[in-house]
Amino acid sequence: MASDIHMPGPVCLIENTNTQLVVNPEALKILSAITQPVVVVAIVGLYRTGKSYLMNKLAGQQKGFSLGSTVQSHTKGIWMWCVPHPKKPNHTLVLLDTEGLGDVEKGDNQNDSWIFALAILLSSTFVYNSMGTINQQAMDQLHYVTELTDKIRAKSSPDANEVEDSADFVSFFPDFVWTLRDFSLELEADGQPISADEYLQNSLKLKQGTSPKDKNFNLPRLCIRKFFPKTKCFIFDRPTHRKKLGQLETMHDDQLDPEFVQQAADFCSYIFSNSKVKTLSGGIQVNGPRLESLVLTYINAISSGDLPCMENAILALAQIENSAAVKKAIAHYDQQMAEKVELPTETLQELLDLHMASEKEAIEVFMKNSFKDVDHLFQKELAAHLEKRRDDFYKENMKASSDRCSALLKDIFHSLEEDIKQGVYSKSGGYRLLMQTVQELKKKYLE
Repeated sequence: MASDIHMPGPVCLIENTNTQLVVNPEALKILSAITQPVVVVAIVGLYRTGKSYLMNKLAGQQKGFSLGSTVQSHTKGIWMWCVPHPKKPNHTLVLLDTEGLGDVEKGDNQNDSWIFALAILLSSTFVYNSMGTINQQAMDQLHYVTELTDKIRAKSSPDANEVEDSADFVSFFPDFVWTLRDFSLELEADGQPISADEYLQNSLKLKQGTSPKDKNFNLPRLCIRKFFPKTKCFIFDRPTHRKKLGQLETMHDDQLDPEFVQQAADFCSYIFSNSKVKTLSGGIQVNGPRLESLVLTYINAISSGDLPCMENAILALAQIENSAAVKKAIAHYDQQMAEKVELPTETLQELLDLHMASEKEAIEVFMKNSFKDVDHLFQKELAAHLEKRRDDFYKENMKASSDRCSALLKDIFHSLEEDIKQGVYSKSGGYRLLMQTVQELKKKYLE
């Protein structure tokens, strides 16, 4: 049960060392223990934009993700906090907080892009957090979105002349939520009040025109519209006086702007109710071990200079799970046969019937635990293992049967051997007596 996960605070999942991205084994250990489906919410945005405050709210805690009141950025990499889902029983909420993008100290744009891409690949809801209004600057800072097709592949081998379709991406991209902090405009268009969602939709409208300037304007907007299946927007007033912003962790709600408190509550409520379980193509729900496998596959691809690929990640996952499913099925077969079979069996058919019953159950165990067994490779592997086990049982049965017969023969004819040694039959009429005794003993053996 996920409620057994006691994570008092976040741990680093992927560390950005500046030269490379490294997975933290301690975080993977935590994931491997989560058997429940996971809802994964990642937050991304320039550093010092109040991302961590929202993530702590989602975790139901005052503190946790470092708010870092100074200008120095605290989190370098992706930090993870797993908590029981507050609205979905038997689900785990996995919160991912990315290091501040655009941190001058780190100055590695390449790693920033990867962190952004990983946040998208791993999450089911992707929160983009920025300050103020949606203006061109905010859009420009979303330039990572325009690079995603250079960073991620959906298929392992797209045809040379086939450009990957945005539909390939939409099938696994998370929902997109834009949170605007310290928003000071009135929400209206043409003098009419509008919702935050309408404000976002208006901001994503494209410019008619083909100049380089128009293209630059349209590119991030096009990417958001094309890739993300669902978009949502939240606006937040400034939480408190600027000078007190550094004390957000220690301030209670009644010390903050009531509008801001309500806005944060609405945001959390939306995320809890609407964020979906992380799902892979084909409707495969992700749990902790599967998320662990995705993290490793993607980081290994990036480390070796490849592009993280959705299809390869699912194949790697299938490899791990189907191998485990084969082992589980064989263990079940072995256990059933050990309980039911006593060698030798009376007839060969009796042994075969027991084998077939156990084989049927083993295949059911495999089907229940396997997924995406392309071309039934693993099922064929299981069939080969079970066939070998059947043949082994057949040989063991023959040997056990032969041994039992030999033992019986020895036992029954022992007295005859003794009599022959004693010379019981070396006299007149002895041969007829011998034949009679042999017939009686044969009959006893056959019985």
